[in-house]
Amino acid sequence: MPSFDIVSKVDPQTLDNAINTVKKEITGRYDFKDSHVSIELNKKDFLVNLEAESDMKMSQIIDVLLNRSIKQGLEASIYDLSKKPEPSGKVVKQAVPVRNGLKQEDSKKIVKLIKDSGLKVQPAIMDDIIRVTGKKIDDLQEVIALLRGSKLELPLQYVNMKS
Repeated sequence: MPSFDIVSKVDPQTLDNAINTVKKEITGRYDFKDSHVSIELNKKDFLVNLEAESDMKMSQIIDVLLNRSIKQGLEASIYDLSKKPEPSGKVVKQAVPVRNGLKQEDSKKIVKLIKDSGLKVQPAIMDDIIRVTGKKIDDLQEVIALLRGSKLELPLQYVNMKS
């Protein structure tokens, strides 16, 4: 039976390259000259720590981060920007978690969406992977189209397609 896997993984090397490109661009910009800026990637926890002198500079750093990540082939939705920057003394700090892997509640939403669509496929949650099996490849392609058209705000990849 044909099947494929739905995953949400971020390549650590591509993420590291994107962060290094952001650092290089920010340090070269004239409006950031002689100002305190810190951009650090915690590879173990998938967390980007940002520091800047003001909210305006922080929003510019985030804008550059999103643009450079997209140019590196990463989706902008991998960054969880729901938390606002916090002032800490003379600087503004923000910890931006990187979404890597599917959480249990996200997996349940995806499975419910697939089951509610009425397609003749069977989704199964396996840790941070959802395996979708069906009798025809066309049904599997309809599931991919359904998930791409839905507003899930998750960076999903469709891998391991077997017929």
